[in-house]
Amino acid sequence: MPSIYDAIRKDHDRHRDLLATIAETEGDSAARREAWDEFYKDVKSHSAAEEETFYSKLLSQTWGQDAARHSVHEHAEMDEILEELREMDMSSPGWLTRFKTLKHDYEHHMDEEENEVFERAKKVIGAEENEGFGDRFLTRKEKELGLIEKKREDALED
Repeated sequence: MPSIYDAIRKDHDRHRDLLATIAETEGDSAARREAWDEFYKDVKSHSAAEEETFYSKLLSQTWGQDAARHSVHEHAEMDEILEELREMDMSSPGWLTRFKTLKHDYEHHMDEEENEVFERAKKVIGAEENEGFGDRFLTRKEKELGLIEKKREDALED
């Protein structure tokens, strides 16, 4: 099993690749749609699993609360943009403009997690727990993948 940090980084690397692929495509093409669908589902499941396994542990420490709250807030902001983009026409200039905002914000978020949050987290999730948290993260992410549409329907009802 990978450590929690390796599992999150692996997802981030895939997300960076998908963001680059989407940015290189044009219009409502099959290539853009395929990359977007994978990105959308993976980020949604990744964020939920990260909040439930990784950030919940950081919240248990006073000095970790601000970093965790900040990151969870960024997840909520990006989730709003993901939903906006899902409803927009991919071939419109507005879609690309909004996507560029998402790309910029998400790349910043991933860098901040990897370069700042991970250092704080290592004080709470030490080497002896890395694999256990990595396993819980991956298991939760898989479960979240199956909940994306249900959560979306629930959100639309609110």
